[in-house]
Amino acid sequence: MHPEPAIDSDRIDDAVLALLFLGLCERDRFTGAARAWKTFDWGAMDRLYEKGLIDSPRGKAKSVWFTDEGLKRAEALFYKLFARAEAPASEA
Repeated sequence: MHPEPAIDSDRIDDAVLALLFLGLCERDRFTGAARAWKTFDWGAMDRLYEKGLIDSPRGKAKSVWFTDEGLKRAEALFYKLFARAEAPASEA
């Protein structure tokens, strides 16, 4: 078994920030300040459901279940998108 690669938290922070922008819901017309929903875009969640990657996102629950395929794909994408190419010099 191979060790898991180091995760680049800066890339995760950038992805979360970009997803917050996707959920932009309000801008103050005087100051330009903006608010975003803390949950993911409903359209994206519905598409993941239609692709069979998650259980239905509709309802009162604040979480969703992964399907077996969805969990495998989510994990693969997580490491593809956020694993460091190499360990930082301080960890070497």
